[in-house]
Amino acid sequence: MRRSIKFRLIFLVSAIISYTLGFQLLPENLDGTNSHLYVLVFSILYFLVLPITYWYCIIKMGEQKLWKMLLIFSMSSLMTRLSFPAEIASYFEFIAWLRYPIIAILLAIELYLMVSIIKALWLARNLSGDPRVHILDSFQEEDDKKRSLALVLASEPASWYYAIPRLSRNHVDAITKLKLRSAARWHWLVMTLGALVMAALAYVIISPWSELLAIIVSSITGYGVIMLAANYRISRYFSIYGHQDKLVINNSVWGFISIKLEDIESVEVGRYPRKNDKEGLHFGYGDSSNIKLRFSKPQTYFGGLGQLTERVDIIDMHVSEPQVLADYIQEYSENIFVKDALVSQNQDREPASDNCDFPVQANSGMNQ
Repeated sequence: MRRSIKFRLIFLVSAIISYTLGFQLLPENLDGTNSHLYVLVFSILYFLVLPITYWYCIIKMGEQKLWKMLLIFSMSSLMTRLSFPAEIASYFEFIAWLRYPIIAILLAIELYLMVSIIKALWLARNLSGDPRVHILDSFQEEDDKKRSLALVLASEPASWYYAIPRLSRNHVDAITKLKLRSAARWHWLVMTLGALVMAALAYVIISPWSELLAIIVSSITGYGVIMLAANYRISRYFSIYGHQDKLVINNSVWGFISIKLEDIESVEVGRYPRKNDKEGLHFGYGDSSNIKLRFSKPQTYFGGLGQLTERVDIIDMHVSEPQVLADYIQEYSENIFVKDALVSQNQDREPASDNCDFPVQANSGMNQ
């Protein structure tokens, strides 16, 4: 498990334990014994310890943007309103009035972002291929917040696009396939049945308290079968493919990376045990990979449906046909070299020395 994922799990477990203890131990009012001490301890935990943990585990180790600290402060404020004694919680109810002007400002900003993003989605409606990739092409140079919102909006049409075979019938063919468990039919069937069972359980458990809430929760849970279908079809048919001048790698529906082919410095075909590189970005299941891509400049991997980003210099993968992928990248390199040479010849000057011509290496014993 990579270090960034470990730290995310550390924060998640810390937050769950902290908020659960708050609901269990905090008194309903300040009249009880040691109630003030409990309030002080959990105030420090909510607004000091957890934010510091979030900063270290998510912002620093996960290389996320600093503005995302607002998320943990907002969550702690909500938990304070719900779990603290009434005398303290009332102050947060008073402060809550401030949310209206803040919401108005944020809505204005978000409305502007959504208009521009929806416009880009509308322009991309007739394009073939993953809507997320088209949106990423449109917002590649934009700020992180705008790009994150764009990917959230694009994830929904992307799920339907891949889940329904007719919609993705004109999708470009895969170069090769990642070895993913989610590409197996049994995996899709088990996950789908699990989602439906969870939806039914959610309705049964919540309906005694609120019929409306039970319907909402169970509907959202059941709606997940669309994403599970998309996850299966992406993993089975569209895990690695070429898009214009880019190589797109889908690590199931939950994460993807779009790499400019000219930014691939080298391709190595061989056997690479993953225990030797626990911090690397690995695609495909197994203890080893059979192809490694090295980049001339860092690339961005979009995990968590595009919300968790990582900058990487190298990725290794376990694919079904590593040499086919290596040949595809090498062929693109050679075509670019020839094209640049022809342009240079027409301009009566020597070819540039920095054209992308990267080596394909293979360990001994590999079939070339």
